[in-house]
Amino acid sequence: MINPKLLVVGELNVDLILNKIQAFPQVGKETIADEMDMCLGSSSAIMAANSAAMGVDTTFCGVVGDDYFGDFILGELEQKSVSCRHVTKLTGQKTGCTLVLNYGQDRANVTYQGAMNTLTISDIPFRTPALYQHLHVSSLFLQKGLLNDIEQIFINAQAAGMTTSLDLQWDPAENWAFDYARCLPHVDVFMPNESELLALTKTDSISSGIEKIRPYLNTLALKMGRNGSMGICANQQLTVPAFEVSHFVDAIGAGDSFNAGFIQKYISGASLEDCLREGNLMGALNTTAAGGTGAFYNFNTISEKIKDFWGIELCLS
Repeated sequence: MINPKLLVVGELNVDLILNKIQAFPQVGKETIADEMDMCLGSSSAIMAANSAAMGVDTTFCGVVGDDYFGDFILGELEQKSVSCRHVTKLTGQKTGCTLVLNYGQDRANVTYQGAMNTLTISDIPFRTPALYQHLHVSSLFLQKGLLNDIEQIFINAQAAGMTTSLDLQWDPAENWAFDYARCLPHVDVFMPNESELLALTKTDSISSGIEKIRPYLNTLALKMGRNGSMGICANQQLTVPAFEVSHFVDAIGAGDSFNAGFIQKYISGASLEDCLREGNLMGALNTTAAGGTGAFYNFNTISEKIKDFWGIELCLS
């Protein structure tokens, strides 16, 4: 399938990234970071931008404020060939911002939500037949305007003929008010990482967490970092190892790049194993440059980097 059409619904913010921090910040004291970058942030936007760079026809649905950060985000998305026809700019609202404190492969994030809270189900373009093949939703707990209607969002998408995926991301309030028994039957691909799965299911092992949600699953794509990824679909369960990275820069957006790789293969009709492998590959590539989109310029440069790093010939189908 050529240029499958993807609709990404989610939060929009800039990332202010501090690297090479000399000491962990303490209240009442000041420390120094030797490097700072500002780039396109948000799980949803990183997934959308990297999907577009891989050749997927990608459209974003979200909200920004009428300010410098909002203009920056729209410019970055459009530069990366993401259609912003369903992004609304709201006067009187401030665009979201995440401060990222990087410590090697670990980080601490502080997010100001701003305009992202105003996105609601009424902003999502549902048409029958659908204009898009697949709907992806991310960072649900950062978007209060979507939280109560999330089940209906997926019902509407499937009724319009779209396949669907969901990456909850972390709940800052740690309440995990997501009714997975009601919602997951309407989600074609559920994409948590290990810590999110354990927190959502209130279990202390991956196997226990999977057993809790298994009755409601269609497909699970579980991100496990250096241990690769696990997929479950019907009676099939498999684990695909991660790609070794000898040129690590940072892990910002690695999970979102996994999502982009997995979903690109999924909507092209690939096997679960191929979807997981592509997700792992794009997650690994992500870590070779700064920020969530630094390693993704266009399909040709992505292909060249992957061939140089891992000797793999990349193809869209």
